[in-house]
Amino acid sequence: MAVWRRLFANPSAAAGLVVILLYAFAALFAPVIAPYGPREMVLANRLKPPAFLEGGSPSHLLGTDHLGYDIFSRILYGARVSLLVGLISVAISLVIGTLLGCIAGYWRGWIDRILSRIADLLMGFPYLLFTIFAMAIIGPGFGNLIIALCFKAWVEFYRLARGEMLTENTKEYVEAARALGRRPVAIIVSEVLPNIYHSLLVLGTLRMGYMIIMEASLSFLGLGIPPSIPAWGSMVSAGRDQMLNAWWVATMPGLAIVGLVLAINLFGEGLREALDPRLRR
Repeated sequence: MAVWRRLFANPSAAAGLVVILLYAFAALFAPVIAPYGPREMVLANRLKPPAFLEGGSPSHLLGTDHLGYDIFSRILYGARVSLLVGLISVAISLVIGTLLGCIAGYWRGWIDRILSRIADLLMGFPYLLFTIFAMAIIGPGFGNLIIALCFKAWVEFYRLARGEMLTENTKEYVEAARALGRRPVAIIVSEVLPNIYHSLLVLGTLRMGYMIIMEASLSFLGLGIPPSIPAWGSMVSAGRDQMLNAWWVATMPGLAIVGLVLAINLFGEGLREALDPRLRR
C-alpha cells in the first residue's frame, strides 16, 4: 500500500497509469465501443475527414482511410495488438532473462561464461535490424513477432538479474541461508528474488513501451502483423501516401502510439521512484 501511495503522489505517474487503463479498457471493449467493424470497408466513404474538421463526417470520429475503413474503430482494435505484443513479449523475456541471470550469478563458472558471451554477442546487433532479419526468415505473424522480439529482449533482463544476483550472493542473509543447509533454488526464489524484483519490474515496465514501438516499426515495414489484422504501424504505413491530402490517415494511429508509449514511460519512471529507496531520499 505504501508503494501505491507514493505512486499516486507523483502526478505524472498517476496520469500515465490512468491513460494506460483507458487504453486497456478501449482494447478490451473494442467490439462495444467501435462504431464499425475492423474490416468493414465502404469505398464510397473513402478519405472522409474527421468529424472535428470542416466538412468532416459526423459518423466517422477520426475520419476514414483510402479504403473506407473507419480509423477510430481500427485504432481501438489495434490497441489490442500493441498491448498484447508488449505484455507477452516482456513477460516471456522477463522470465527467461531472470532465470538465466539468477543461474549465472549464483553458480558462476562455465555457465556464467557461456551465457555472458551469448548475451554480449546478441547485444552487438542493433535491435531493429536483428528483428527485421528474424522476421524475414520466419515470416510475419503474431506468434512469429513475439518470438523475434523475445530472441534478443531477454538479454537486458539477464544482465540486470545477473548483476543483482552477484551483489546479493555475497550478503549475510544469503550466507546464513547456505549455512542452514537450504537448497540453492530455495535461496534464489525465497531470499534473493524478493530483494531484486523491483528492479526487474521497473525494467519490464519501461521495456514494454519499446516493444510496442518495435511492433509498430515492423508492421510499418510490412514484416510484423499481417495486413488483415488492424495494427497501428500498418495503419501509419497505409496513410503515408496520403499525408498531403488526408493527413489524418497516418497521424491518428501515430498519435495513439505516442500516447500509449509516453504513458508507459511516465508510469515506469514513477514506479522506479516509488520502489527505489535511494530515489525517495
